[in-house]
Amino acid sequence: MSLTLLQAWQSAKQRLETAGLAGPVIDARLLVEAAADATRADIVGDPYRALTPQQEARLENYLTRREHREPVSHILGRKGFWKIMLDVTPDVLTPRPDTETVVEWVLRDFPEHAAWSVLDLGVGSGAIILSILAERPAAKGLGIDISEEALAVARDNAAHLGLASRLALLRGDWTAGLGDASFDLVVSNPPYIASHVIETLEPEVRDHEPRIALEGGDDGLMHYRTLAPEILRVLKAGGRFAVEIGYDQKDAVEALFREAGALGVQTLKDLADRDRVVAGAKKTLETQARVAT
Repeated sequence: MSLTLLQAWQSAKQRLETAGLAGPVIDARLLVEAAADATRADIVGDPYRALTPQQEARLENYLTRREHREPVSHILGRKGFWKIMLDVTPDVLTPRPDTETVVEWVLRDFPEHAAWSVLDLGVGSGAIILSILAERPAAKGLGIDISEEALAVARDNAAHLGLASRLALLRGDWTAGLGDASFDLVVSNPPYIASHVIETLEPEVRDHEPRIALEGGDDGLMHYRTLAPEILRVLKAGGRFAVEIGYDQKDAVEALFREAGALGVQTLKDLADRDRVVAGAKKTLETQARVAT
């Protein structure tokens, strides 16, 4: 006898709970929706709709993979972030709600119809810059990543969202080759996990996320040491920056940006009230002139 949508969701939830997985209710719903070509509204409004044998087989495959700690984003090949849906592969970091803190700050501070330029360093799937461009129609962006595979994912996401004409993508090592004072805004979610900590992470991250997008050297700060002065170099006078950090890196990263000459350096908290984003600005021309005299 075929499973109904409601039965499929309940049994999937039970299996994931038994496997000791965090968030089994949401994961089960997402996997059932994808396997059964259903929506959340279908599960609520048509709970007794039967799954076909093919849909049941697909759900069984999804649940087995999730029990083996494969992330839902990799099983489904997509992840929602801010107000957009992104394709996700094992070549990019799965976008997380914590990172939306960057987007929220940017959209609050930059006017909707200003024609400003955005640089995203370590663009990955394109989550940050595409979320910004989707809400700021006059803005244009450049995304840089060292991974050709990540750039391919970002390129597909830009095309699916109708943003390809406003986003250039470039393979490169951070800001190498970029001119001075080129951008109004620089955003980045660099790798910031100390090398020795990676093996202690959840299997979903340790075994499935690209190591290059996680590893921040012996103390997790390796990339910020490079980025702080370089971000200030490529920002226009008065330009802003926002970088994601680990929950315990506030003081160290703030100090690096202040040392590089940034003004108004502050740390923003994520929805869980953890330190998550260091933001600030480059001196204006007026400030620079005042300092010079």
